[in-house]
Amino acid sequence: MRKSIVGIVLLVFMSLCDGALAQNAPSENQENQIEPKAAGPNRAGTGAPIPDAVDRLTKKNLQAVRETIEKYAAQRKVLERPGPLREVRANLHVHSELSHDSRGKIEDIVAAAKRAGTEVLLFTEHPSKEKDFYIDGHRGLRDGVLLIPGAEMKGMLVYPTLSLRPFESADSQQTTQIVRNRGGHVFLSHLEERMDWQIQGLTGTEIYNTHADFKKQKRMLDSMKNPLWLIKTAELIDKYPQEAFSALQAYPDDYLKRYDELCLIAPHTGIAANDAHQNVGVKVVLGQEGKVILADALGEELLKLDRLLVAPVLKIPEGAKPGDELLKLQLDRYQYSLRHAGTHLLVSDLTQEAVWTALEEGRTFVAFDWLADAKGLDVALMEGSTRHELGARLDWEEIGQSGKLRLAGQSPLEATWKVMRSGQDDRDGVEYGELVVGELVHESKGEVLDWQVTRSGNYRVELWLELLGQPHCWVLTSPIYLKP
Repeated sequence: MRKSIVGIVLLVFMSLCDGALAQNAPSENQENQIEPKAAGPNRAGTGAPIPDAVDRLTKKNLQAVRETIEKYAAQRKVLERPGPLREVRANLHVHSELSHDSRGKIEDIVAAAKRAGTEVLLFTEHPSKEKDFYIDGHRGLRDGVLLIPGAEMKGMLVYPTLSLRPFESADSQQTTQIVRNRGGHVFLSHLEERMDWQIQGLTGTEIYNTHADFKKQKRMLDSMKNPLWLIKTAELIDKYPQEAFSALQAYPDDYLKRYDELCLIAPHTGIAANDAHQNVGVKVVLGQEGKVILADALGEELLKLDRLLVAPVLKIPEGAKPGDELLKLQLDRYQYSLRHAGTHLLVSDLTQEAVWTALEEGRTFVAFDWLADAKGLDVALMEGSTRHELGARLDWEEIGQSGKLRLAGQSPLEATWKVMRSGQDDRDGVEYGELVVGELVHESKGEVLDWQVTRSGNYRVELWLELLGQPHCWVLTSPIYLKP
């Protein structure tokens, strides 16, 4: 994502040098006249289109989104969680200065996490020769936030219990076995690039990835070639930072389809991937001797231009001195990246051991907390008065005949509940052995879910709110498994 944006901005400023800007720049009243185009479905099973990121990145829409966030904050109820476990919010797939493509200081990341409501940070550094991500990685409690070291490597998020330096030549399957056999966790990452992968022994997989959302926004990439749009959008990002960042969000239908398929093979814990680096953006700085410098978010100089060439499109204040920032476009500040989506864990306490158990047992749900805080949300399978948490693996033959099974849930906001089932297709006339994947079997609206389960299968739950007049995905749970 960083390379794409930097490349586009570089092209924009190069166009200044050859006069292309003067020939192609739109007038002020044309800036919002890009033909609207749907980015794709954002509602399971309906194909209902939503505005894409370009449509959302207007002052009118961003203000409307902010008002919706404020409305939900005022309406949400504080709920007591049933059962013995507590809920903590985690962020996985986080990079710091231990990765080559981030400059994030741990104290800044922890501060951003606290502002985002995060209690657990699971880092995924890019391995390097200079640092051992496990030995040198961030760990322990820091200002109330639990830090756990890990790496993004071999197409996976890897959280080992020992240094992997002796195993650098291992492939993805071998790495998974090494980590899992020693009590660590491994999650398949960037599914959009690995839809055909089937690694045995995984803890789970990403069911949402921020970077994957960005790659879907082709029209946004095209719009960024327009210098006036870029400058105007920088102003909007500064005023509406969370709303602008989260304009990227769309329903991850491709991820969820593959997730449901993998869960039919073996249980997989679902997580959100923030892919947080704080490295996506550019800044324009006044240099020495009448020059203007374009640098990326990591401080690397990309281009140096004459001040007179830049002045027609970028106002340079009178009295500006060398080193003054003229424009800064930072798309992925840690606070907003971490708040965008979180993986909520049901744990006994705030320790790595408790987090490890929750991930192992699939006690997770993904929430787009940027829109509304999902804390207090609960989904469980009730067998009479007996409670089975998310991730529970049960035998239908043992408990399914009682007629007392129901999916029960509570939400801090009124929402649309969707129950999705994957498993044996037991409809009349269907040949035995055929499977359904991600079938919508129940939909209702309200603050509670109470639905009787009458057949085996994997059941996961989605919750939807309304945003800009459209249904918008809010929560995605890991499944409860009822083996036939």
